[in-house]
Amino acid sequence: MTPPTVPVDARGDWTAVENAAGVRLPDDYKWLVGTYGWGEFCDFLYLRTPFGASEHNGIAWQRTYPPGSPDPDRERYPYPLHPAPGGLLIWGTTMDADRLCWLTGGEPEEWPVVVWSSEGRYETHRTGAAGFIEGWADGRVHSGLLCDMEPDLAPWFNAFRPRVHRCLRLSEGTLPHDERLRLLRAALAPTTDRGSWRSEHDEAGQDHFATVDTDWLLTYDASCPHQIRIGFPPEDGEHVRRRLFAAAELMGCRVLEVLTAAGRPLASWGTVTDEDD
Repeated sequence: MTPPTVPVDARGDWTAVENAAGVRLPDDYKWLVGTYGWGEFCDFLYLRTPFGASEHNGIAWQRTYPPGSPDPDRERYPYPLHPAPGGLLIWGTTMDADRLCWLTGGEPEEWPVVVWSSEGRYETHRTGAAGFIEGWADGRVHSGLLCDMEPDLAPWFNAFRPRVHRCLRLSEGTLPHDERLRLLRAALAPTTDRGSWRSEHDEAGQDHFATVDTDWLLTYDASCPHQIRIGFPPEDGEHVRRRLFAAAELMGCRVLEVLTAAGRPLASWGTVTDEDD
């Protein structure tokens, strides 16, 4: 999986991190952080790093409750949480809010990965963080708690970075969906697949793809409603607008409405600001 040119939250003082955690961290995890930084593998596995200021990043080892109140779930844990001896230390999450942990104890290079599902179930994999990610992405590591990587897709990595999101509601036009999709991707080429799905009777579906040279993330909804959704770096706002509106014209569709990620209609493409999202 090609790493980003400039990884996000990938550099910092490892000694300070390990002193705070009270434990040495595995070398393969340090390599992952330095190579990929904070981000997501295949839109599903999220790698956290111990650097940066985001509240959504960082390794984690304890739940906090108001002073004097007990942990209501403590009796359900089959494993203690770090810093208890052999406790769980969280290094990643998933799109479905599952947690990816190490079962600490012994040498860090030998810590297995524990998947702690959002429903409170667990499974152990005798591999490190890098091996788990690689194995899941190429189909060698199977999990009863996580979905599988979509077959026939080349794995990818997206760095977490500020993105603005827009949604273009479109008229149907006269061309069939597959031809509209072909024209859309040709207008934004080069692009790479990020998966797709169709309903049982093909009345609804989505196609996900990304631009290779500009790092735009797109979803094309076939119908109900017919729309293009896109996430892009804030500085690309006007470039995105020109190319998307030109693509819609090639597809034989009119742009009926422009919305923010929250579904708020905009009078026009609008100034790209955080308030728009």
